[in-house]
Amino acid sequence: MHILHVVQIYRPAPSGAARYFVEVGERLVREGHRVTVLTTDAFDLEHFWASGRRHIPDCVDSHQGVQVYRVPVQRLPGSPLLYPLLRRLMLEISQRAGSRRWAVSLLQHMACLTPRLPMLRSYLQTAPDLADVALVHTTNITLDFAILPVIAWARQRGIPHVCTPFVHLGEPDNRQILRYYSMAHQIDLLRHSAMVITQTTRERHFLRDAGVPDQRMRTIGVGVTPAEVMGGDGQRFRREYTIAGPLVLTIGTAAYDKGTMHVVQAMQQLWAQGCQATWVQIGPLMAHFEQFYANLPTEVRQHMRVLGFVTDQIRRDALAAADLFVLPSRTDSFGIVYLEAWCYGVPVIGAWAGGVPEVVRHGENGLLVPFGAVSELATAIQRLLRDRTVAQAFGRLGRTTVLQHMTWEHKYAQVREAYAQALVHDDGHCSRVVSC
Repeated sequence: MHILHVVQIYRPAPSGAARYFVEVGERLVREGHRVTVLTTDAFDLEHFWASGRRHIPDCVDSHQGVQVYRVPVQRLPGSPLLYPLLRRLMLEISQRAGSRRWAVSLLQHMACLTPRLPMLRSYLQTAPDLADVALVHTTNITLDFAILPVIAWARQRGIPHVCTPFVHLGEPDNRQILRYYSMAHQIDLLRHSAMVITQTTRERHFLRDAGVPDQRMRTIGVGVTPAEVMGGDGQRFRREYTIAGPLVLTIGTAAYDKGTMHVVQAMQQLWAQGCQATWVQIGPLMAHFEQFYANLPTEVRQHMRVLGFVTDQIRRDALAAADLFVLPSRTDSFGIVYLEAWCYGVPVIGAWAGGVPEVVRHGENGLLVPFGAVSELATAIQRLLRDRTVAQAFGRLGRTTVLQHMTWEHKYAQVREAYAQALVHDDGHCSRVVSC
């Protein structure tokens, strides 16, 4: 069977969605299926709306039998602010007009104004190697400009469409993040998919209440392959980066919504009290974080190791060296990095936001704090650095949970079952043509 995966940022870029599709795609190939990935040339997320960010020049690639085609991103001329302004206008239309057909159609067109992927439509229409595609699997509905043309192409050909939307629910009772994942055209897209794969029951319940049929949703989440995550050398990492005392680790895009600034501010409180811990950050740096970091005093930065994008081995070494993993994000629908930390028995701290409370159970396998609550975050970090008995118990339970329920061996079987159900039970729900 030939399966088409559509993911906006793909390996080697450090994206959670990319890692999800790498895991699923390579396992499909090992089973004897054919997998094609359609993606963009973006390495940094900001490449979609701003020039000067990193991109991947190779248009055609393959890895472990998965064929990869990258299409270049084009933007309308003007300021990078054009993209958020367009999205704000789309929000207003969605909130005022709701799910009226004309509003959904207009939003679909607006979503494709910028960034644009003109070569994507051309490839879909002319590539002979897509003639036998049996199923399309897309992701990340907030980056809808990349999936709307593919869904239109699939529906015209009667090909079932599966979507893993990675809806970011954000903070409780605050729709600031959620509204960008629940515009009328995005919910319409999911309502007419053959299958929707959610990360948590919270995400599923939200989509059900928004009108997505519950019988066409499966809650699966993501996993890890412990053998691939393990193998880190903590002492090597500490020698390389001159770290002697406790190590607090954050892995993920350095950005406000990920809570990165709040971690720094919490650590500043602890450093002012004499704490000797070093904070290490791994992952892409958003421009606003780079500016924030540049303005920090030298005496603060000496306690920090901001590494940005690193190799997989350095990432593993950092996990092996860590005493505590902290990611108080409001934009994680699941949080695969918590699972990676648990593979090493490292205790974790997250935020009461998104799908994370279903992964990190407060007081059992980690701690949760309200998003942006710097003082509470500092207290939680200090507690787990001081009380190593509790910290180690959290880490052990987390590791046990991963090994029993959250490996890709468990999760992949569920994704394959969702594929099988989409192929068997696709009953015309994909017939409406998306306009883009």
